[in-house]
Amino acid sequence: MTINCKGQLIDLSKPKVMGILNLTPNSFFDGGKYLEEAAIVTQVQKMLSEGATFIDIGAYSSKPNAEFVSIAEELSRIVPVVELLVQQFPAILISIDTFRSEVAAACIQKGAALINDISAGKLDESMLEVIAKYKLPYVMMHMRGNPQTMSTLTAYDDVVKEVLFYFSERIAAARKLGINDIILDPGFGFAKTLEQNYELLQKLEFFQQLDLPILAGISRKSMIYNVLNNSANESLNGTTALNAIALSKGASILRVHDVKEAMECVTLFNVMNS
Repeated sequence: MTINCKGQLIDLSKPKVMGILNLTPNSFFDGGKYLEEAAIVTQVQKMLSEGATFIDIGAYSSKPNAEFVSIAEELSRIVPVVELLVQQFPAILISIDTFRSEVAAACIQKGAALINDISAGKLDESMLEVIAKYKLPYVMMHMRGNPQTMSTLTAYDDVVKEVLFYFSERIAAARKLGINDIILDPGFGFAKTLEQNYELLQKLEFFQQLDLPILAGISRKSMIYNVLNNSANESLNGTTALNAIALSKGASILRVHDVKEAMECVTLFNVMNS
C-alpha cells in the first residue's frame, strides 16, 4: 500500500507517523507555541529527527467552536512557513491541514506534498478539483457541519455504518476526478460524542474493507482527558495507549503532537508483527 508524495513512493504497509505543527494562536494543545521562525524550525527538526515521515501544518484551528479565520489570514500564516520549511529541509513531506482549495493550491505551489482536509471536500466544492489537478495524496476526514457547528451534530443511528457510507460517497466523488491516493480519517472528536469516538476506535478495522490507508488522529484529544479527568497537557500516556490500539486495528498513519512516543508505538508494533 503506497502513496506518491512528490515522486517519492511512501510504503504505508508499515505504519508511519505524522507530526503536528499548529500555526494558530488558539489550538487546543499547543496554540501560540510555534509562531516564530526559529521555534518552527526547531520543532520541525525535532519531529523529523524523531522519525516523522510527514509534518502536518495547520493555520486554522478546527477545535469545537473555533473562531472563523479568513482565507487571507490563513494564507498569510501558512504559505511563508511552507516556503521556510522547504528551504530548510528540502526532502520534507509537508501535509497541509486545510479545507480551502485556495490555501491548498497556494501551498502545493510552494512545495507541499499532501492535503489533509477535515471536510473531505464538502466545505469547498473546488477542493477535489485542486487535488485532481496537482495529483497528490489526499486525506479525507469525516465530520458534519463545520468547527463552529459540529458539536451539535452528533445524532447517528449507527455511527460506524454512517461514517463508512460517507466515505464510500466521498471516495466515489474523488475517483470520478481521477484522484488515486486517498487516506481515510474517521474524524475522532469531530461531530462525535465521547461514546461514539470509542465505538469508532473499537471498530476501526471495519474501515479496512474500503481498502485504503487509515489515519488515526487521537493525540491529546478530549476523548482521552475527559475520561482520565486530566488535561490535554497530561494526556500523553493516554494518547500512547490509544495509538497502540489504533495500530492493532489497522491504522497506517498516526497524527500526533509527540513523535518520539508514537514512533516507539510503531517500532514495538512492527516487532510484534514481523
